[in-house]
Amino acid sequence: MDEAARVYRWAGRRGGVASDGARAMTSSAGWSRVRIAAVFLAAAVVAAVTPRLLSVVLPPDPLRNFVAYAAAKPVAALDFKDGDGEVRSLADFNGKVVVLNLWAAWCVPCRKEMPALDRLQTSLGGRNFAVVPLSIDRGGRETVAKFYAEIGIRELPVYTDTSGEALRALGAVGLPTTLVLDRAGEEIARIVGPAEWDAPEVVEFLKAMIAKQAVQLYTSRAGRLTATLRPPMIRVRSPAPTR
Repeated sequence: MDEAARVYRWAGRRGGVASDGARAMTSSAGWSRVRIAAVFLAAAVVAAVTPRLLSVVLPPDPLRNFVAYAAAKPVAALDFKDGDGEVRSLADFNGKVVVLNLWAAWCVPCRKEMPALDRLQTSLGGRNFAVVPLSIDRGGRETVAKFYAEIGIRELPVYTDTSGEALRALGAVGLPTTLVLDRAGEEIARIVGPAEWDAPEVVEFLKAMIAKQAVQLYTSRAGRLTATLRPPMIRVRSPAPTR
């Protein structure tokens, strides 16, 4: 009997251990199911929210890499040559909104976007706006002129920097790189990579920028003119009191 009792108690202890292990496994499996459900729920939330976030964060496709600055940035002084071999500078374009495009004839994306820049110059070029395509080709104006003739560029002028100094001075990390300059010659936006420059939304954006810059320029000049024409203040002394 004593032996049987010992066996019974041993079996009970083993059964208890097995039971505890089963409960632990059941609990672990439950937590695993919870974790899996949480992962699927998080994935569903991300899938639902991501398109909305992207629509807010990313600009329209034609200006996919467009970065606008909250405040205008100074641009390094830069000299280059025009189609006649004359030395020019960015200061020559002050008073205009400028699309300054750094490019080269050997750059495939540059070659593809050049006709769009030509059409943009045709559409908006004038006293308030200019496209300044600055080539860094070592062949200079001959290389640019030949390329223009090959693809039928009509309105874009020839500007060259055979030294390539413009890349370093403007902090360009690749081609094409395009800077948008305000009427004071300061950088207000930049695009790294090609863009659809003649896309309707791009043209409308630039028109709005030109109009905004025109208003700012007018307000600034009007303020200076008002200050210039303001009559001097004449102070009148009160008569001394009589005794």
